[in-house]
Amino acid sequence: MIILAVETSCDDTCAALIKVENSGFKILSDIISSQVKIHAKYGGVYPFLAKREHQKNLPSVLKKAISLGFSNEIDRKFPMKKIDLIGVTAGPGLEPCLWQGINFAKEISKKHKKPLISVNHIEAHILANFTDKKFNPCFFKRTKNSKSNFFPAVCLIVSGGHTQLILVKEIGKYKLIGETRDDAAGECFDKAARILGLKYPGGPVIAAEALKFKPEKADLKYEIKLPRPMIYTKDYDFSFSGLKTAVLYDFKKRNFSIRKSKKYVQRMCFEIQQAIIDVLILKTLKAVKDFKAKSLILGGGVAANDELRKQFQSSIKNQKLEIKFLAPPKNFCTDNAVMTAIAAFFRRNKKIDSVKIKANANLKI
Repeated sequence: MIILAVETSCDDTCAALIKVENSGFKILSDIISSQVKIHAKYGGVYPFLAKREHQKNLPSVLKKAISLGFSNEIDRKFPMKKIDLIGVTAGPGLEPCLWQGINFAKEISKKHKKPLISVNHIEAHILANFTDKKFNPCFFKRTKNSKSNFFPAVCLIVSGGHTQLILVKEIGKYKLIGETRDDAAGECFDKAARILGLKYPGGPVIAAEALKFKPEKADLKYEIKLPRPMIYTKDYDFSFSGLKTAVLYDFKKRNFSIRKSKKYVQRMCFEIQQAIIDVLILKTLKAVKDFKAKSLILGGGVAANDELRKQFQSSIKNQKLEIKFLAPPKNFCTDNAVMTAIAAFFRRNKKIDSVKIKANANLKI
């Protein structure tokens, strides 16, 4: 089975081809046209500008995906004969952007009479973990005679627009158990970076500056104390708006020379990153214990953060938790169409009339 997928939930225009084999998913092509440079001056994504760029980029992105995906010249000339189904992201995301991908996929589906599968972007982030070749597509399915040694799992989706904890009973069966009440972790990174005068997107920039900070050489003049909002509440919800505000207050009270100093920026970035990591780890591992999860899954752009991964692994080891820990390859943490294609595979039996597929900016898992 060969699956074509389109993803336009935010500011990346993506198309991919995957082949489903007995050994797992074979990625034939993975094309991403990034708009980061276009939106950098706004410090965030400008939806209608992103929509225009998707409209412009989709034909060329699809052409590249097909060109790279099919080595045979005849297949490249008549690619739709080889494709079995099409997957497209329907939400959540920015509605103007979602519609561009949906309408584009509908047109292809109708023209070539191929089934079109509506994909939930959050589920796709969860299933991005299965891009690893060691995971067979059917590996985690329960059988009548044996219990799954992988499920239930707790998944932390942490990205620019979402911070959620999801109980994964099995593939296709999810329960949202916690989410942010205001800013997502990625939004906090972006807004804090803007306060410090750093580039967009904030997550990778703050991580790079935090790495330069050496605690053993810390100067008391630059001491910073940031809150860990909602870290000890009994629920599984998050809040990062207060952390962003604390960064702003500390920045404003400093004199100009300190604000612009490398030592202050590096220390602040270290403290921001650590505050976010502390909250994410404590809340997530609380859910793992409470729900007796057999696995912990990460997903979303912030899941690419090296320090977050490292500290998760360390905490799991220190707390002697006998669980599996999965994090996608870094290139599949941020938005991509490969994860959309994988989600389409698992949703292939839930076909609906393509006319009924609509963009849903607030689609729930």
